[in-house]
Amino acid sequence: MSERKVLNKYYPPDFDPSKIPRMKLPKNRQYTVRLMAPFNMRCKTCGEYIYKGKKFNARKEDAENEDYLGIRIYRFYIKCTRCLQEISFKTDPRNTDYEIEEGATRNFMALKLAQEQEKREEDAEKEEEATNPMKLLENRTQQSKQEIELMESLEELRDLNRRQGNVDYDSMLLKYNPAELKEQIKRMQEVEDENTVKNLMGIKRKINENEELVESDDKSKIKNVITSMTQSSAKKKVSKLNLLNLVKC
Repeated sequence: MSERKVLNKYYPPDFDPSKIPRMKLPKNRQYTVRLMAPFNMRCKTCGEYIYKGKKFNARKEDAENEDYLGIRIYRFYIKCTRCLQEISFKTDPRNTDYEIEEGATRNFMALKLAQEQEKREEDAEKEEEATNPMKLLENRTQQSKQEIELMESLEELRDLNRRQGNVDYDSMLLKYNPAELKEQIKRMQEVEDENTVKNLMGIKRKINENEELVESDDKSKIKNVITSMTQSSAKKKVSKLNLLNLVKC
């Protein structure tokens, strides 16, 4: 009984592979391949829409005398699913895309057409600059003017940042927040009053302890110091009251 799947073939002892005639195949032979439509297209004959990703049994061949930097360009032939009209497209390695040739029109080409138009305009501008020296001079003048304007705007931004760097934001916040300013002045006044009271109590304690040893002129000096301290604290209170009045205004 023979094998169901023949994996080995029998070669007789007198087999000579050089006697087998070679097949004469065409130079640019077409192969049948399975592929998917690379883009959305519409048939020119019947108007049938062919969406991207639809599978076809296509014929593939090499595009004659066409390449890009040594990369081969392949051409594919498919048939419309409705009217069997032949549609051909080829690879575009320059743009990593496909290019429609015959039988259909590609959909959603607005971006590609805009890019091609922009490229054509750039090429035309470069060609005009190469042939027209006045146009080249005008473009250079415009470019230098734009650079000067850009530098001026940068200088203005630097000056603005420099001015803002010296601003005391705490004082600005206090200026626009009178309630907080009043509270801060009140706290400062309370602290100064406490310090003044502590100093006076310390001096009085020293006087009581050394009352018998201190002479009359020393007592007068101490009294003068106490009066000066009380006067300075009173002046500070008056200045704070004036500041509060300004804030109220």
